[in-house]
Amino acid sequence: MTAASPTPSGDPLLAAKLSVPPVVRGLVSRRRLLDRLTEGTNGPLTLVTGPAGAGKTTAVASWARQGAAPGPVVWVSPDREDSPRVFWAHVLEAFRRRLLLPDGGAGLPRAGDGTGRALLVRFAAALEGLAEPVVLVVDGLDKAPGREVADGLEFLVDHAGPGLRLLLTSRVDPLLPLHRYRAEGRLCEVRGAELAFTPREAAALLRGHGLAPGGEVVAGLTRRTEGWAAGLRLSALAVQRSGDPAGFATSYLASEQAVADYLLAEVLDAQPAGTQELLARTSVLDRVHPELADALTGRADAERTLDRLVRDNCFVQPVAGTRWFRVHPLFAGVLHARLRSRWPGLEPVLHRRAAAWFAASGQLTETLVHAAAAGDWPYAAGEAVRHLLAGRLLAGLDEGRIDALFSGMPADVPGAEAALVTAARLLARHDAAAARRWVLRAERRVRHRGAGAGAEVRLTLALLRLLLASYGTGSGAGAADRRTAELMAEVPAYRLKEHPEIEALRCHGRACALLTAGRPAEARAAFEETVRACTGEPTHLVRHAAWGRLALAEAVRGELTAAADHAARALDVAERQGIPEGRQSGAGQLALATVACERCDVPTARHHLALAAEFTDTGADPVLRAERAVVRSRVELAHGRWAAASAVLDEAEPHLPGWPAERLAVARSAAALARGDPAAALSVLHRPGSPGAGRAAVPGDASRTVAQALAHLAAGRPARALRLVAAADASPAPDLPDRVRIGLLRARAAALAGDRRAARALLGDALDAAAPERLRRPFAEAGPWLRHLLRDVPPPAARWLTAGPPDRPGPVLVETLSAREREVLAYAARMMSNEEIAAALHLSVNTVKTHLRSVYRKLGTSRRREAVERGRELHLL
Repeated sequence: MTAASPTPSGDPLLAAKLSVPPVVRGLVSRRRLLDRLTEGTNGPLTLVTGPAGAGKTTAVASWARQGAAPGPVVWVSPDREDSPRVFWAHVLEAFRRRLLLPDGGAGLPRAGDGTGRALLVRFAAALEGLAEPVVLVVDGLDKAPGREVADGLEFLVDHAGPGLRLLLTSRVDPLLPLHRYRAEGRLCEVRGAELAFTPREAAALLRGHGLAPGGEVVAGLTRRTEGWAAGLRLSALAVQRSGDPAGFATSYLASEQAVADYLLAEVLDAQPAGTQELLARTSVLDRVHPELADALTGRADAERTLDRLVRDNCFVQPVAGTRWFRVHPLFAGVLHARLRSRWPGLEPVLHRRAAAWFAASGQLTETLVHAAAAGDWPYAAGEAVRHLLAGRLLAGLDEGRIDALFSGMPADVPGAEAALVTAARLLARHDAAAARRWVLRAERRVRHRGAGAGAEVRLTLALLRLLLASYGTGSGAGAADRRTAELMAEVPAYRLKEHPEIEALRCHGRACALLTAGRPAEARAAFEETVRACTGEPTHLVRHAAWGRLALAEAVRGELTAAADHAARALDVAERQGIPEGRQSGAGQLALATVACERCDVPTARHHLALAAEFTDTGADPVLRAERAVVRSRVELAHGRWAAASAVLDEAEPHLPGWPAERLAVARSAAALARGDPAAALSVLHRPGSPGAGRAAVPGDASRTVAQALAHLAAGRPARALRLVAAADASPAPDLPDRVRIGLLRARAAALAGDRRAARALLGDALDAAAPERLRRPFAEAGPWLRHLLRDVPPPAARWLTAGPPDRPGPVLVETLSAREREVLAYAARMMSNEEIAAALHLSVNTVKTHLRSVYRKLGTSRRREAVERGRELHLL
């Protein structure tokens, strides 16, 4: 339909350009935007800007039809072909048709009479006489060419009086003095961020298209489109066709295909050829820097072009506070597809150029990402090693990104660097066996290269050798440590300053190797040195692991108070620094389990054991794996489950070297003694090839010697037992648990010899030694003889022992119940009388009473109810 009045060229005026657009299907009423427009039109100027498809027209048209405007709404939609005279002709005609001017517009010139200052002056004068406010909506002002239309609108804002409320929509900022309007408080702006759909609004839009999406589908689509209205609407239509909302929401390709035609037609094809090429070439980037864009295009106009694209709302946004830009992810996908179709084979070249640019800028991760995308693995591995990437991987600094990146590296990539990167990735996951094979491959390649191997290559190799030593017997760690320190001196000082984790890892590797070699006292000092070497954020993970292993070394030595404190520090570092659970160490939890077990707090030990089992290193690291099995075995023994205790140790034994295997052997001997089999206890300690057999004594051998002595004493050979403990006493500083066991063994030997006075004195010495750390386990495992001897010890000296663990009342010295006694206790727990128990077990009533008295004595109780409660506490029922 056309209007009666012509344009200055004589063409008829189009009524559609003077009408509020119809409401689209599935319109979502967004109250927050409607209220914002109502608020804005209380002032002289409201500006709605956003990219194509942002929903500008829909939002304003919905608002206009809601009747929320402060007065009548006059709508004008200019075209690109309209001259300024045609534009003003439509504006004047719109006012005349609405009969809004005081004289019906009779005093205004016709459109063909010119559009100069005289017309604007007379128009502004007419608007001053408005009886009520009128909102003039210019929808798509960016289509009006040149400055003339903008100058005219500026004149009206300044001179038409308070009755005119101007509402402009545009893809770009109009050529108006917006800065002045902002300063004067006369401008309300609604920009792309406000136009973006929230998840709640996106859900309403999808429902308007007959869909019933779940929360994950809505969140996925909203995240993918970043709330872009056209993207959501086109996606909704695509979902309708696909019938698979969940699959569509998780598919980048499906989302890109849904909006590709729109973005190509409305955005990309509207750009000059040079701009299109720049956008396509930079589509290989996550973010675009002007200098990097110039490197990819070979031109020097990227910054100017990117700034224009931002101003034009062409789905390019600046990253606040930087010179970087980001492209809307859907638009980036469309651009990437254009690159591949129009310039096949160019993508790897662009990635190589990007890798070189990032390398020159010192941005390692991005360098590796683009080198990998280009398939240039030798270069990627070379840069990784040159920048000491092994330290970042092993110290948990790459958050999985670099590990995932190199997971795609083929196994046949040449060079020592590729082998070293693979070894570091494997060792970071505690796969020491596979890491060792790649280290050997790297060694061969370094030898082949000779003097050509750089300092960083040789340093990475030495550091990996050192860290792998703790997964063996610990031998060779000293040489690897010295070699690592020498090579650190050859690496540029600035490089090591950038990577404090290298020194921390060196200290930690040496400490772990000492612990694996069975030298916990030296390991303790080395772990303390590691903690001191951990400076700054890059070393948080190493500090966490070092505190945990320091605590474990102390717990093994019987330094229980210090162990508990340092284990708590390990847990605190992990929590405060937000170390991911997948990278945390279980050493701290294992140390707490050991402390609780040594103090006979079995429930607490079991709790920390369960937590420790959740961490990878407690099943992979030899020391942690062995200690976890040892503590589990002790917990089983505390419940009288000898077979289970032995099974736990058997399960952990394969492939464990050196000192960890010796720890298992000593624990297996204790399990054999607990079931009354001293021959088996000696057998596991003298098994051919067993740890310690046929070699000189080293720190830690005292535990094996003491275990042998205990087995001989149980077998009725006290003289031989005493000779063995004399040798153990002469070894380098036995740990506290061994010293206490030696004292108890001598006390029992004295008691057997009838020297009760000497036995009491020796027992008193053992109590005094164990008291500061509340070390109870040696006494709990000593046997029934100890309870009788304790009666002769002054009560204050043994009160800490018999009072039970802290916060857990109850006796510590619990003798193991026989199988029959456990049966009797189980029936007693079912509230059965002695006669009923006797009938069930085919025993006499007197025999049942005898068993119950034995149960009371062993559990330290005097009544049936107390015995049942104690049995439940000890998990005997």
